[in-house]
Amino acid sequence: MQFTVPQFIEKEAKILGPFTFKQTLYLVGAGLIIFFLYFSLAKINLLIFIVITVILAGTALSLAFLKIGGYSFSVLLRNSFRFFVSSKIYLWKRVMVSPKVVPKKEKPKIETAPKETALKIAEKSQLKKLSVQIETMTK
Repeated sequence: MQFTVPQFIEKEAKILGPFTFKQTLYLVGAGLIIFFLYFSLAKINLLIFIVITVILAGTALSLAFLKIGGYSFSVLLRNSFRFFVSSKIYLWKRVMVSPKVVPKKEKPKIETAPKETALKIAEKSQLKKLSVQIETMTK
């Protein structure tokens, strides 16, 4: 009997339409900040508002949708921040441990008769015998 194996079980649930919860937070958060900047900054200096809006919207879109090497942009930012903040020098410090002395247990000696090994003398030419076997296809 064959069973179906679930596929893509690591996907996040879609909360608002085609967006996940994180994507919704990034987009709504950036939208709210741009909304408040419009009423506070756009009337004073429109050029600065446009520059900040483009940067903020680009960051929110990349956090929500960009994936590099299968990792989301937020994970890549977090990992790169940890890399730049942590130390880069890795030193191996050898830990000296005193060796343990384990007493050996003596095995009882069993006397056996010495084995006599007869030397095997090979035939004069194994190559000649092998070539004959190959030519005649025998074993």
